[in-house]
Amino acid sequence: MTGSQATEYDDQHHPLVKRVASGELATEPMRTRPRGANARAPRRKSKVRRMVGWVVKLALGWIMLSVLMVGLYRFVPPPVTLTMIGDLFAGHGIAKQWMPLSQMDPSMARAAISAEDSRFCLHHGFDFTAIEKAYQRNETGRHHIRGGSTISQQTAKNVFLWQGGGYFRKGLEAWFTLLIENIWGKRRIMEVYLNVAETGIGTYGANAGAMRYFHHDASQLSPREAAQIAAVLPLPKKRAAVAPSGFTRRYANAITARIGVVRNGGLDRCVR
Repeated sequence: MTGSQATEYDDQHHPLVKRVASGELATEPMRTRPRGANARAPRRKSKVRRMVGWVVKLALGWIMLSVLMVGLYRFVPPPVTLTMIGDLFAGHGIAKQWMPLSQMDPSMARAAISAEDSRFCLHHGFDFTAIEKAYQRNETGRHHIRGGSTISQQTAKNVFLWQGGGYFRKGLEAWFTLLIENIWGKRRIMEVYLNVAETGIGTYGANAGAMRYFHHDASQLSPREAAQIAAVLPLPKKRAAVAPSGFTRRYANAITARIGVVRNGGLDRCVR
């Protein structure tokens, strides 16, 4: 057998040639390479997109819900707060009686401005001057003083959030402060504040505080009585407005003196 004949013979008997001739390769499915990491990458991307989509939907839902709540409370008194619920679980009960700002003695709003936020009618929810002063005072290492939270911030916290600190709660507080400043306005903020602020254990609002301590409603408050209620606002569970002593009495004296300054200086013009 010559070389060319041997090659032809070997080619005819090669396994691949036989399979082509018999048609096996025509019907055999094509084998694909394992896709490995490249196959998982698109699936991972789709999961990330879905997660981002859910986060965006939740954020938009939260924004819409918060705006609706603030819009509703522009006209309707908040029925209950988380702080009130906490008092219920603690067994203290809740004493509150809503009174429109127009019916309260003006001394109550002036006392609140004197005690809590002298620039209430001047800022837009955040008193950066007070925050900076509080920061500088704390940096000196002196004894603790009250922070720079405005009446607007306190109202946002009291109505929509919980007591306590933390950056997350502070962030929510800032969001609700912006909303009430733009949807409610100053007069409504003061009205809600004076009706939901804690004025004693289980006692909420200036009207309930007046009835608890002085046995008449907030429409008959004297400047001194209003100052004594305002003096307990920073620590309502530890201070009493009736027959105050020590720091509370001195603080009430200072607030009483400043009520005239607020009135004469027009610092309460936005709530008149």
